[in-house]
Amino acid sequence: QAAQVQPKQPRRRTAMTTLTDPQQIMDARLLALRQMLKLEILGLSKSKGPSAYSTLKMLGYKGTRAEILKELDDWREQKLNG
Repeated sequence: QAAQVQPKQPRRRTAMTTLTDPQQIMDARLLALRQMLKLEILGLSKSKGPSAYSTLKMLGYKGTRAEILKELDDWREQKLNG
């Protein structure tokens, strides 16, 4: 008796979003900087380029790393809920 061949499963498509609006791009950048800042607080950092903390300071944020993280957390919650 011939072996039955299983039909191939269709490939699952990954949904991708393209950010085209300048505000969307800045929001994505702030989310990435927020994650980087969390790692810097834990003691991890990039080996090249400016730290997330210094980049956020250049963007106008003021305060300690923890204060800026709290501000970004509050901003994120507002974006998600509002």
